[in-house]
Amino acid sequence: MNKHITLLVILLTICSSASLAQSDAVEKALNQYNSALTVDAANQFFVLLDREEFTEEKIHFSPQVPADSVRQQVWYWASEWFYDQQDYNQGKDYGLKALKLYHDASESKADCLNLLGCIYVRLGDFKNAATYAKQCLDIDMASGDHDRISSSMNTLAGIYMAAHQADEAEKLIVQAIEHADLAKNPARKAVLLGTASEIYHSLTQEEKALDYAQQAYDLEQKLGRSLPAAYRLDQKASALMGLKRYEEAEKALREAIPVMREQGDLHSLAIASNHMGTCLIWQKRNEEAFPFFREAADLLVKMGDPVNEMYSRRGLCLSLWESNPDSARSELNRFNFLKDSLYSSESAEALARLNAEFGNDQLTMENEQVRNARTRDRIIAVALLLLLAAAAWWVIRRQRQRQQQHINKLVREIELLKAESEAARAAMASISQADITDAEEALPDEEPVPTIVGVTENVFLTRVIDFVNDHLEQGDFGLENMAEHFAMSISTLRRRLQDATGVSPKSYIQAIQMQRACNLLDSGMQIADVAMQCGFTEPGSFTRTFKRVLGLTPSQYRARA
Repeated sequence: MNKHITLLVILLTICSSASLAQSDAVEKALNQYNSALTVDAANQFFVLLDREEFTEEKIHFSPQVPADSVRQQVWYWASEWFYDQQDYNQGKDYGLKALKLYHDASESKADCLNLLGCIYVRLGDFKNAATYAKQCLDIDMASGDHDRISSSMNTLAGIYMAAHQADEAEKLIVQAIEHADLAKNPARKAVLLGTASEIYHSLTQEEKALDYAQQAYDLEQKLGRSLPAAYRLDQKASALMGLKRYEEAEKALREAIPVMREQGDLHSLAIASNHMGTCLIWQKRNEEAFPFFREAADLLVKMGDPVNEMYSRRGLCLSLWESNPDSARSELNRFNFLKDSLYSSESAEALARLNAEFGNDQLTMENEQVRNARTRDRIIAVALLLLLAAAAWWVIRRQRQRQQQHINKLVREIELLKAESEAARAAMASISQADITDAEEALPDEEPVPTIVGVTENVFLTRVIDFVNDHLEQGDFGLENMAEHFAMSISTLRRRLQDATGVSPKSYIQAIQMQRACNLLDSGMQIADVAMQCGFTEPGSFTRTFKRVLGLTPSQYRARA
Protein backbone atom coordinates (compact mmCIF):
# COMPACT_ATOMS: atom_id res chain seq x y z
CA MET A 1 0.00 0.00 0.00
CA ASN A 2 1.39 3.47 -0.89
CA LYS A 3 2.24 5.62 2.12
CA HIS A 4 -0.25 8.34 1.16
CA ILE A 5 -3.02 5.72 1.00
CA THR A 6 -2.01 4.44 4.45
CA LEU A 7 -2.26 7.99 5.74
CA LEU A 8 -5.74 8.33 4.24
CA VAL A 9 -6.91 5.05 5.82
CA ILE A 10 -5.68 6.16 9.25
CA LEU A 11 -7.33 9.58 8.99
CA LEU A 12 -10.68 8.22 7.78
CA THR A 13 -10.77 5.40 10.36
CA ILE A 14 -10.06 7.68 13.30
CA CYS A 15 -12.47 10.44 12.32
CA SER A 16 -15.51 8.30 11.43
CA SER A 17 -16.68 7.69 15.03
CA ALA A 18 -17.31 11.41 15.64
CA SER A 19 -19.07 12.15 12.33
CA LEU A 20 -22.62 12.30 13.73
CA ALA A 21 -21.80 14.91 16.38
CA GLN A 22 -19.80 16.95 13.87
CA SER A 23 -22.69 16.90 11.40
CA ASP A 24 -25.06 18.17 14.09
CA ALA A 25 -22.64 20.98 14.93
CA VAL A 26 -22.45 22.09 11.29
CA GLU A 27 -26.23 22.11 10.90
CA LYS A 28 -26.63 24.02 14.17
CA ALA A 29 -24.17 26.67 12.95
CA LEU A 30 -26.05 26.91 9.65
CA ASN A 31 -29.36 27.41 11.45
CA GLN A 32 -27.78 30.14 13.58
CA TYR A 33 -26.61 31.91 10.44
CA ASN A 34 -30.06 31.68 8.86
CA SER A 35 -31.52 33.29 11.98
CA ALA A 36 -28.93 36.05 12.38
CA LEU A 37 -27.60 36.57 8.80
CA THR A 38 -24.43 38.10 10.25
CA VAL A 39 -20.81 37.85 9.08
CA ASP A 40 -19.78 36.41 12.47
CA ALA A 41 -22.33 33.61 12.15
CA ALA A 42 -21.16 32.89 8.59
CA ASN A 43 -17.52 32.72 9.70
CA GLN A 44 -18.43 30.31 12.50
CA PHE A 45 -20.13 28.04 9.94
CA PHE A 46 -16.99 28.01 7.79
CA VAL A 47 -14.77 27.38 10.82
CA LEU A 48 -16.66 24.13 11.35
CA LEU A 49 -16.42 23.19 7.65
CA ASP A 50 -12.68 23.86 7.79
CA ARG A 51 -12.32 21.60 10.84
CA GLU A 52 -14.07 18.91 8.86
CA GLU A 53 -11.60 19.59 5.99
CA PHE A 54 -14.67 20.02 3.82
CA THR A 55 -13.28 23.15 2.16
CA GLU A 56 -9.77 23.07 0.74
CA GLU A 57 -9.07 26.63 1.86
CA LYS A 58 -10.21 28.64 4.83
CA ILE A 59 -13.14 30.92 4.02
CA HIS A 60 -13.41 34.05 6.15
CA PHE A 61 -15.41 37.21 5.51
CA SER A 62 -14.60 40.72 6.65
CA PRO A 63 -17.44 43.02 7.76
CA GLN A 64 -17.11 44.94 4.48
CA VAL A 65 -18.15 41.97 2.29
CA PRO A 66 -21.62 42.52 0.75
CA ALA A 67 -24.40 40.58 2.47
CA ASP A 68 -25.46 38.91 -0.81
CA SER A 69 -21.94 37.53 -1.34
CA VAL A 70 -21.89 36.07 2.16
CA ARG A 71 -25.32 34.46 1.73
CA GLN A 72 -24.32 33.06 -1.66
CA GLN A 73 -21.24 31.31 -0.25
CA VAL A 74 -22.92 30.04 2.91
CA TRP A 75 -25.87 28.57 1.01
CA TYR A 76 -23.72 27.08 -1.75
CA TRP A 77 -21.52 25.28 0.78
CA ALA A 78 -24.61 24.25 2.74
CA SER A 79 -25.89 22.62 -0.45
CA GLU A 80 -22.54 20.83 -0.89
CA TRP A 81 -22.67 19.70 2.74
CA PHE A 82 -26.17 18.22 2.53
CA TYR A 83 -25.37 16.56 -0.80
CA ASP A 84 -22.37 14.93 0.84
CA GLN A 85 -24.61 13.87 3.74
CA GLN A 86 -27.02 12.39 1.13
CA ASP A 87 -29.84 14.69 2.30
CA TYR A 88 -30.79 15.65 -1.24
CA ASN A 89 -33.91 17.72 -0.49
CA GLN A 90 -32.00 20.01 1.87
CA GLY A 91 -29.15 20.19 -0.64
CA LYS A 92 -31.59 21.19 -3.39
CA ASP A 93 -33.22 23.92 -1.30
CA TYR A 94 -29.92 25.59 -0.39
CA GLY A 95 -28.54 25.21 -3.92
CA LEU A 96 -31.55 27.01 -5.39
CA LYS A 97 -31.23 29.82 -2.84
CA ALA A 98 -27.55 30.24 -3.68
CA LEU A 99 -28.17 30.17 -7.45
CA LYS A 100 -30.42 33.23 -7.29
CA LEU A 101 -27.48 35.26 -5.95
CA TYR A 102 -25.11 34.61 -8.89
CA HIS A 103 -25.24 37.48 -11.40
CA ASP A 104 -22.61 36.49 -13.97
CA ALA A 105 -21.55 33.39 -15.89
CA SER A 106 -18.63 32.51 -13.60
CA GLU A 107 -16.99 29.21 -12.72
CA SER A 108 -18.61 29.51 -9.29
CA LYS A 109 -22.05 29.69 -10.87
CA ALA A 110 -21.19 26.69 -13.05
CA ASP A 111 -20.23 24.74 -9.91
CA CYS A 112 -23.60 25.56 -8.35
CA LEU A 113 -25.47 24.54 -11.52
CA ASN A 114 -23.53 21.27 -11.73
CA LEU A 115 -24.28 20.52 -8.09
CA LEU A 116 -28.00 21.10 -8.65
CA GLY A 117 -27.91 18.82 -11.68
CA CYS A 118 -26.41 16.02 -9.57
CA ILE A 119 -28.92 16.58 -6.77
CA TYR A 120 -31.93 16.44 -9.10
CA VAL A 121 -30.63 13.18 -10.59
CA ARG A 122 -30.57 11.70 -7.09
CA LEU A 123 -34.16 12.90 -6.63
CA GLY A 124 -35.25 11.33 -9.93
CA ASP A 125 -36.20 14.72 -11.46
CA PHE A 126 -34.41 14.43 -14.81
CA LYS A 127 -36.10 17.44 -16.34
CA ASN A 128 -34.60 19.89 -13.85
CA ALA A 129 -31.36 17.91 -13.68
CA ALA A 130 -30.81 18.30 -17.43
CA THR A 131 -31.76 21.99 -17.35
CA TYR A 132 -29.13 22.89 -14.75
CA ALA A 133 -26.45 20.59 -16.17
CA LYS A 134 -26.90 22.13 -19.64
CA GLN A 135 -26.48 25.66 -18.27
CA CYS A 136 -23.32 24.52 -16.47
CA LEU A 137 -21.95 23.05 -19.71
CA ASP A 138 -22.62 26.30 -21.58
CA ILE A 139 -20.48 28.23 -19.09
CA ASP A 140 -17.68 25.65 -19.12
CA MET A 141 -17.61 25.47 -22.94
CA ALA A 142 -17.15 29.24 -23.04
CA SER A 143 -14.23 28.98 -20.59
CA GLY A 144 -12.31 26.47 -22.76
CA ASP A 145 -11.22 24.52 -19.66
CA HIS A 146 -11.05 20.89 -20.86
CA ASP A 147 -11.20 19.45 -17.35
CA ARG A 148 -14.37 21.39 -16.47
CA ILE A 149 -15.92 20.63 -19.86
CA SER A 150 -15.35 16.89 -19.42
CA SER A 151 -16.88 17.04 -15.94
CA SER A 152 -20.06 18.88 -16.98
CA MET A 153 -20.46 16.65 -20.06
CA ASN A 154 -20.21 13.62 -17.79
CA THR A 155 -22.97 14.98 -15.56
CA LEU A 156 -25.26 15.63 -18.52
CA ALA A 157 -24.50 12.21 -20.02
CA GLY A 158 -25.44 10.58 -16.74
CA ILE A 159 -28.74 12.44 -16.70
CA TYR A 160 -29.67 11.33 -20.23
CA MET A 161 -28.71 7.76 -19.40
CA ALA A 162 -30.87 7.78 -16.25
CA ALA A 163 -33.74 9.15 -18.37
CA HIS A 164 -33.38 6.22 -20.81
CA GLN A 165 -31.82 8.28 -23.60
CA ALA A 166 -28.61 6.29 -23.83
CA ASP A 167 -27.96 7.19 -27.50
CA GLU A 168 -27.64 10.86 -26.59
CA ALA A 169 -25.60 9.98 -23.51
CA GLU A 170 -23.14 8.03 -25.70
CA LYS A 171 -22.46 11.08 -27.89
CA LEU A 172 -21.73 13.17 -24.82
CA ILE A 173 -19.46 10.69 -23.07
CA VAL A 174 -17.30 10.15 -26.17
CA GLN A 175 -16.69 13.92 -26.33
CA ALA A 176 -16.12 14.07 -22.56
CA ILE A 177 -13.37 11.43 -22.71
CA GLU A 178 -11.64 13.39 -25.49
CA HIS A 179 -11.64 16.52 -23.30
CA ALA A 180 -10.33 14.53 -20.31
CA ASP A 181 -7.42 13.29 -22.45
CA LEU A 182 -6.65 16.89 -23.41
CA ALA A 183 -6.75 17.87 -19.73
CA LYS A 184 -4.40 14.97 -18.86
CA ASN A 185 -6.41 14.16 -15.76
CA PRO A 186 -6.36 10.38 -15.04
CA ALA A 187 -8.77 10.63 -12.10
CA ARG A 188 -11.36 12.40 -14.26
CA LYS A 189 -10.86 9.91 -17.07
CA ALA A 190 -11.50 6.99 -14.71
CA VAL A 191 -14.87 8.51 -13.80
CA LEU A 192 -15.74 9.06 -17.45
CA LEU A 193 -14.78 5.50 -18.40
CA GLY A 194 -17.09 4.29 -15.63
CA THR A 195 -19.95 6.38 -17.00
CA ALA A 196 -19.23 5.04 -20.50
CA SER A 197 -19.50 1.51 -19.12
CA GLU A 198 -22.95 2.26 -17.70
CA ILE A 199 -24.08 3.83 -20.97
CA TYR A 200 -23.00 0.88 -23.11
CA HIS A 201 -24.65 -1.43 -20.59
CA SER A 202 -27.87 0.53 -21.16
CA LEU A 203 -27.37 0.03 -24.89
CA THR A 204 -26.85 -3.74 -24.27
CA GLN A 205 -23.35 -3.51 -25.75
CA GLU A 206 -21.99 -5.56 -22.87
CA GLU A 207 -18.52 -6.40 -24.18
CA LYS A 208 -17.88 -2.71 -24.67
CA ALA A 209 -19.34 -1.95 -21.25
CA LEU A 210 -17.06 -4.54 -19.64
CA ASP A 211 -13.99 -3.16 -21.42
CA TYR A 212 -14.66 0.41 -20.24
CA ALA A 213 -15.35 -0.77 -16.67
CA GLN A 214 -12.09 -2.72 -16.60
CA GLN A 215 -10.13 0.28 -17.91
CA ALA A 216 -11.73 2.47 -15.23
CA TYR A 217 -10.97 -0.08 -12.50
CA ASP A 218 -7.33 -0.40 -13.58
CA LEU A 219 -6.93 3.40 -13.46
CA GLU A 220 -8.49 3.64 -9.99
CA GLN A 221 -6.19 0.88 -8.74
CA LYS A 222 -3.17 2.70 -10.16
CA LEU A 223 -4.31 5.90 -8.43
CA GLY A 224 -4.81 4.00 -5.17
CA ARG A 225 -8.46 5.05 -4.76
CA SER A 226 -10.30 2.20 -3.02
CA LEU A 227 -13.84 3.60 -2.96
CA PRO A 228 -13.90 4.68 -6.65
CA ALA A 229 -12.40 1.28 -7.49
CA ALA A 230 -15.42 -0.29 -5.76
CA TYR A 231 -17.71 1.79 -8.01
CA ARG A 232 -15.94 0.39 -11.07
CA LEU A 233 -16.35 -3.17 -9.76
CA ASP A 234 -20.10 -2.51 -9.50
CA GLN A 235 -20.13 -1.27 -13.12
CA LYS A 236 -18.10 -4.29 -14.16
CA ALA A 237 -20.63 -6.57 -12.46
CA SER A 238 -23.50 -4.97 -14.41
CA ALA A 239 -21.76 -5.76 -17.70
CA LEU A 240 -20.94 -9.29 -16.58
CA MET A 241 -24.59 -9.90 -15.71
CA GLY A 242 -25.53 -8.66 -19.18
CA LEU A 243 -23.18 -11.33 -20.54
CA LYS A 244 -24.79 -13.92 -18.19
CA ARG A 245 -21.50 -14.42 -16.36
CA TYR A 246 -23.23 -14.35 -13.00
CA GLU A 247 -20.57 -15.99 -10.84
CA GLU A 248 -17.97 -13.42 -11.95
CA ALA A 249 -20.47 -10.61 -11.34
CA GLU A 250 -21.23 -11.89 -7.84
CA LYS A 251 -17.52 -12.07 -7.04
CA ALA A 252 -17.01 -8.44 -8.13
CA LEU A 253 -19.98 -7.24 -6.05
CA ARG A 254 -18.86 -9.14 -2.95
CA GLU A 255 -15.57 -7.28 -3.21
CA ALA A 256 -17.20 -3.88 -3.81
CA ILE A 257 -20.06 -3.87 -1.27
CA PRO A 258 -17.91 -4.11 1.94
CA VAL A 259 -15.77 -1.17 0.76
CA MET A 260 -18.86 0.99 0.19
CA ARG A 261 -20.24 -0.01 3.59
CA GLU A 262 -16.96 0.73 5.41
CA GLN A 263 -16.55 4.09 3.65
CA GLY A 264 -20.14 5.09 4.47
CA ASP A 265 -21.30 5.65 0.88
CA LEU A 266 -24.84 4.47 1.52
CA HIS A 267 -26.25 5.53 -1.83
CA SER A 268 -23.72 3.52 -3.82
CA LEU A 269 -24.18 0.68 -1.34
CA ALA A 270 -27.93 0.65 -2.07
CA ILE A 271 -27.38 0.55 -5.83
CA ALA A 272 -24.78 -2.21 -5.55
CA SER A 273 -27.13 -4.16 -3.26
CA ASN A 274 -29.81 -3.91 -5.96
CA HIS A 275 -27.33 -5.36 -8.42
CA MET A 276 -26.35 -8.16 -6.05
CA GLY A 277 -29.99 -9.07 -5.50
CA THR A 278 -30.56 -9.15 -9.25
CA CYS A 279 -27.48 -11.32 -9.74
CA LEU A 280 -28.78 -13.82 -7.18
CA ILE A 281 -32.27 -13.80 -8.71
CA TRP A 282 -30.77 -14.79 -12.06
CA GLN A 283 -29.07 -17.68 -10.29
CA LYS A 284 -32.44 -18.72 -8.79
CA ARG A 285 -31.26 -17.93 -5.26
CA ASN A 286 -34.28 -15.84 -4.32
CA GLU A 287 -34.02 -16.21 -0.54
CA GLU A 288 -30.43 -14.97 -0.61
CA ALA A 289 -31.48 -12.03 -2.81
CA PHE A 290 -34.18 -10.76 -0.42
CA PRO A 291 -31.93 -9.08 2.24
CA PHE A 292 -29.97 -7.20 -0.42
CA PHE A 293 -33.16 -5.75 -1.96
CA ARG A 294 -34.58 -5.04 1.51
CA GLU A 295 -31.53 -3.04 2.62
CA ALA A 296 -31.42 -1.17 -0.69
CA ALA A 297 -35.11 -0.21 -0.51
CA ASP A 298 -34.83 1.04 3.09
CA LEU A 299 -31.78 3.16 2.28
CA LEU A 300 -33.29 4.62 -0.89
CA VAL A 301 -36.53 5.60 0.86
CA LYS A 302 -34.53 7.55 3.46
CA MET A 303 -32.51 9.27 0.72
CA GLY A 304 -35.53 10.14 -1.40
CA ASP A 305 -34.33 8.30 -4.52
CA PRO A 306 -37.51 6.91 -6.16
CA VAL A 307 -35.73 5.80 -9.35
CA ASN A 308 -33.52 3.21 -7.71
CA GLU A 309 -36.19 2.41 -5.11
CA MET A 310 -38.37 1.26 -8.02
CA TYR A 311 -35.82 -1.43 -8.90
CA SER A 312 -35.59 -2.47 -5.25
CA ARG A 313 -39.38 -2.96 -5.12
CA ARG A 314 -39.32 -5.05 -8.27
CA GLY A 315 -36.55 -7.20 -6.79
CA LEU A 316 -38.46 -7.62 -3.52
CA CYS A 317 -41.51 -8.73 -5.49
CA LEU A 318 -39.52 -11.36 -7.38
CA SER A 319 -37.69 -12.65 -4.30
CA LEU A 320 -40.93 -12.97 -2.29
CA TRP A 321 -43.22 -14.32 -5.01
CA GLU A 322 -43.06 -17.97 -3.99
CA SER A 323 -42.52 -17.67 -0.24
CA ASN A 324 -44.87 -14.76 0.59
CA PRO A 325 -47.31 -13.86 -2.25
CA ASP A 326 -49.17 -11.20 -0.23
CA SER A 327 -45.99 -9.25 0.53
CA ALA A 328 -44.87 -9.72 -3.07
CA ARG A 329 -48.09 -8.12 -4.35
CA SER A 330 -47.63 -5.20 -1.96
CA GLU A 331 -44.13 -4.60 -3.36
CA LEU A 332 -45.49 -4.89 -6.91
CA ASN A 333 -48.10 -2.18 -6.16
CA ARG A 334 -45.36 0.11 -4.87
CA PHE A 335 -43.25 -0.62 -7.97
CA ASN A 336 -46.14 0.27 -10.31
CA PHE A 337 -46.86 3.47 -8.41
CA LEU A 338 -43.25 4.61 -8.69
CA LYS A 339 -43.06 3.63 -12.34
CA ASP A 340 -46.19 5.60 -13.24
CA SER A 341 -45.12 8.68 -11.30
CA LEU A 342 -41.56 8.77 -12.63
CA TYR A 343 -42.08 8.25 -16.33
CA SER A 344 -44.90 10.63 -17.10
CA SER A 345 -45.39 12.00 -20.61
CA GLU A 346 -44.63 15.49 -19.33
CA SER A 347 -41.16 14.45 -18.13
CA ALA A 348 -40.42 12.61 -21.38
CA GLU A 349 -41.47 15.59 -23.51
CA ALA A 350 -39.34 17.98 -21.46
CA LEU A 351 -36.26 15.81 -21.92
CA ALA A 352 -36.88 15.47 -25.65
CA ARG A 353 -37.07 19.25 -25.93
CA LEU A 354 -33.79 19.66 -24.04
CA ASN A 355 -32.15 17.14 -26.36
CA ALA A 356 -33.31 19.06 -29.44
CA GLU A 357 -31.88 22.27 -28.00
CA PHE A 358 -28.55 20.79 -26.98
CA GLY A 359 -26.52 22.82 -29.46
CA ASN A 360 -28.40 26.06 -28.77
CA ASP A 361 -26.79 28.60 -26.47
CA GLN A 362 -30.15 29.82 -25.18
CA LEU A 363 -31.81 27.52 -22.69
CA THR A 364 -34.60 28.90 -20.55
CA MET A 365 -34.27 28.14 -16.86
CA GLU A 366 -37.38 26.63 -15.36
CA ASN A 367 -38.72 28.75 -12.50
CA GLU A 368 -40.37 26.07 -10.47
CA GLN A 369 -41.29 26.70 -6.90
CA VAL A 370 -39.19 24.74 -4.41
CA ARG A 371 -41.19 21.85 -3.01
CA ASN A 372 -41.90 22.16 0.68
CA ALA A 373 -39.95 19.81 2.88
CA ARG A 374 -42.01 16.95 4.19
CA THR A 375 -43.18 17.45 7.75
CA ARG A 376 -42.21 14.90 10.30
CA ASP A 377 -44.57 13.31 12.71
CA ARG A 378 -43.85 14.69 16.19
CA ILE A 379 -44.50 11.43 17.96
CA ILE A 380 -42.05 9.62 15.72
CA ALA A 381 -39.52 12.42 16.23
CA VAL A 382 -39.76 12.06 20.02
CA ALA A 383 -39.38 8.30 19.72
CA LEU A 384 -36.33 8.77 17.51
CA LEU A 385 -34.79 11.20 19.99
CA LEU A 386 -35.26 8.70 22.80
CA LEU A 387 -33.79 5.98 20.63
CA LEU A 388 -30.81 8.18 19.76
CA ALA A 389 -30.27 8.98 23.44
CA ALA A 390 -30.24 5.27 24.29
CA ALA A 391 -27.93 4.59 21.38
CA ALA A 392 -25.58 7.39 22.47
CA TRP A 393 -25.39 5.92 25.98
CA TRP A 394 -24.60 2.50 24.53
CA VAL A 395 -21.95 3.94 22.17
CA ILE A 396 -20.19 5.80 24.99
CA ARG A 397 -20.14 2.61 27.08
CA ARG A 398 -18.78 0.60 24.17
CA GLN A 399 -16.20 3.26 23.30
CA ARG A 400 -14.73 3.09 26.79
CA GLN A 401 -14.38 -0.68 26.52
CA ARG A 402 -12.80 -0.50 23.09
CA GLN A 403 -10.56 2.54 23.62
CA GLN A 404 -7.49 0.52 24.52
CA GLN A 405 -7.98 -1.78 21.53
CA HIS A 406 -8.30 1.28 19.30
CA ILE A 407 -5.09 2.81 20.64
CA ASN A 408 -3.16 -0.43 20.17
CA LYS A 409 -4.42 -0.75 16.60
CA LEU A 410 -3.54 2.88 15.89
CA VAL A 411 -0.02 2.41 17.20
CA ARG A 412 0.49 -0.58 14.89
CA GLU A 413 -0.77 1.47 11.92
CA ILE A 414 1.55 4.36 12.74
CA GLU A 415 4.52 2.02 13.06
CA LEU A 416 3.59 0.46 9.71
CA LEU A 417 3.39 3.94 8.22
CA LYS A 418 6.88 4.75 9.46
CA ALA A 419 8.26 1.55 7.96
CA GLU A 420 6.55 2.20 4.61
CA SER A 421 7.82 5.77 4.58
CA GLU A 422 11.41 4.61 5.07
CA ALA A 423 10.97 1.90 2.43
CA ALA A 424 9.57 4.42 -0.03
CA ARG A 425 12.49 6.78 0.53
CA ALA A 426 14.98 3.93 0.12
CA ALA A 427 13.27 2.96 -3.14
CA MET A 428 13.50 6.53 -4.37
CA ALA A 429 17.21 6.60 -3.55
CA SER A 430 17.70 3.65 -5.88
CA ILE A 431 16.25 5.50 -8.85
CA SER A 432 18.95 6.88 -11.11
CA GLN A 433 19.30 10.60 -11.72
CA ALA A 434 18.67 9.93 -15.41
CA ASP A 435 15.30 8.40 -14.56
CA ILE A 436 14.36 11.40 -12.47
CA THR A 437 15.47 13.84 -15.15
CA ASP A 438 13.44 11.99 -17.80
CA ALA A 439 10.38 12.01 -15.55
CA GLU A 440 10.70 15.72 -14.85
CA GLU A 441 11.06 16.55 -18.52
CA ALA A 442 7.83 14.68 -19.20
CA LEU A 443 5.92 17.05 -16.91
CA PRO A 444 4.43 20.09 -18.70
CA ASP A 445 5.03 23.53 -17.18
CA GLU A 446 1.59 24.91 -18.09
CA GLU A 447 -1.72 24.75 -16.25
CA PRO A 448 -3.21 21.38 -17.46
CA VAL A 449 -2.88 18.67 -14.83
CA PRO A 450 -0.14 16.18 -15.83
CA THR A 451 -0.51 12.43 -15.83
CA ILE A 452 1.45 11.42 -12.73
CA VAL A 453 2.43 7.76 -12.70
CA GLY A 454 5.45 5.66 -11.79
CA VAL A 455 8.68 7.53 -11.12
CA THR A 456 7.06 10.90 -11.83
CA GLU A 457 4.50 10.47 -9.07
CA ASN A 458 7.12 9.29 -6.56
CA VAL A 459 9.45 12.16 -7.42
CA PHE A 460 6.66 14.70 -7.05
CA LEU A 461 5.33 13.36 -3.72
CA THR A 462 8.80 12.85 -2.27
CA ARG A 463 9.67 16.47 -3.03
CA VAL A 464 6.40 17.65 -1.52
CA ILE A 465 7.20 15.70 1.67
CA ASP A 466 10.75 17.12 1.72
CA PHE A 467 9.46 20.67 1.22
CA VAL A 468 6.94 20.39 4.06
CA ASN A 469 9.47 18.86 6.47
CA ASP A 470 12.11 21.46 5.55
CA HIS A 471 9.72 24.38 6.16
CA LEU A 472 7.73 23.21 9.19
CA GLU A 473 9.82 25.05 11.79
CA GLN A 474 9.64 28.31 9.81
CA GLY A 475 5.87 27.96 9.37
CA ASP A 476 6.01 28.68 5.61
CA PHE A 477 4.93 25.23 4.38
CA GLY A 478 1.54 26.27 2.97
CA LEU A 479 0.33 25.85 -0.61
CA GLU A 480 1.27 29.41 -1.61
CA ASN A 481 4.94 29.01 -0.69
CA MET A 482 5.01 25.45 -2.02
CA ALA A 483 3.59 26.59 -5.36
CA GLU A 484 6.22 29.33 -5.61
CA HIS A 485 8.95 26.78 -4.78
CA PHE A 486 7.77 24.42 -7.53
CA ALA A 487 7.20 27.29 -10.00
CA MET A 488 3.53 26.57 -10.61
CA SER A 489 0.19 28.12 -9.77
CA ILE A 490 -1.66 27.23 -6.57
CA SER A 491 -4.55 25.71 -8.55
CA THR A 492 -2.19 23.48 -10.55
CA LEU A 493 -0.38 22.36 -7.38
CA ARG A 494 -3.68 21.63 -5.68
CA ARG A 495 -4.94 19.52 -8.58
CA ARG A 496 -1.65 17.63 -8.88
CA LEU A 497 -1.59 16.79 -5.18
CA GLN A 498 -5.27 15.77 -5.24
CA ASP A 499 -4.74 13.47 -8.23
CA ALA A 500 -1.54 11.95 -6.85
CA THR A 501 -2.79 11.28 -3.30
CA GLY A 502 -6.57 10.99 -3.52
CA VAL A 503 -7.00 13.38 -0.57
CA SER A 504 -7.09 17.16 -0.20
CA PRO A 505 -3.72 18.99 0.00
CA LYS A 506 -4.59 20.12 3.53
CA SER A 507 -5.17 16.51 4.66
CA TYR A 508 -1.93 15.34 3.05
CA ILE A 509 0.16 18.12 4.62
CA GLN A 510 -1.44 17.47 8.00
CA ALA A 511 -0.63 13.76 7.69
CA ILE A 512 3.04 14.64 7.07
CA GLN A 513 2.98 16.82 10.20
CA MET A 514 1.49 14.02 12.29
CA GLN A 515 3.96 11.44 11.00
CA ARG A 516 6.85 13.72 11.95
CA ALA A 517 5.24 14.38 15.32
CA CYS A 518 5.05 10.64 16.06
CA ASN A 519 8.73 10.20 15.16
CA LEU A 520 9.79 13.07 17.42
CA LEU A 521 7.60 11.91 20.30
CA ASP A 522 9.15 8.45 20.04
CA SER A 523 12.60 10.05 20.24
CA GLY A 524 11.78 11.51 23.68
CA MET A 525 11.63 15.18 22.63
CA GLN A 526 9.56 17.52 24.81
CA ILE A 527 6.02 18.07 23.55
CA ALA A 528 6.49 21.85 23.28
CA ASP A 529 9.57 21.32 21.10
CA VAL A 530 7.74 18.76 18.97
CA ALA A 531 4.97 21.29 18.40
CA MET A 532 7.45 23.93 17.17
CA GLN A 533 9.25 21.50 14.86
CA CYS A 534 5.93 20.38 13.35
CA GLY A 535 4.81 23.87 12.40
CA PHE A 536 2.63 24.82 15.41
CA THR A 537 3.14 28.15 17.14
CA GLU A 538 1.86 26.95 20.51
CA PRO A 539 1.59 23.52 22.18
CA GLY A 540 -2.14 23.74 22.87
CA SER A 541 -2.98 23.95 19.17
CA PHE A 542 -0.65 21.03 18.46
CA THR A 543 -2.25 18.89 21.18
CA ARG A 544 -5.78 19.59 19.91
CA THR A 545 -4.85 18.74 16.32
CA PHE A 546 -2.94 15.61 17.34
CA LYS A 547 -5.88 14.33 19.38
CA ARG A 548 -8.44 15.16 16.66
CA VAL A 549 -6.44 13.30 14.00
CA LEU A 550 -5.01 10.38 15.98
CA GLY A 551 -7.62 9.96 18.71
CA LEU A 552 -5.29 10.45 21.70
CA THR A 553 -3.13 13.23 23.12
CA PRO A 554 0.66 13.39 22.55
CA SER A 555 1.18 12.32 26.20
CA GLN A 556 -1.15 9.34 25.76
CA TYR A 557 0.64 8.40 22.54
CA ARG A 558 4.03 8.51 24.26
CA ALA A 559 2.77 6.50 27.25
CA ARG A 560 1.03 3.86 25.13
CA ALA A 561 3.62 1.19 25.89
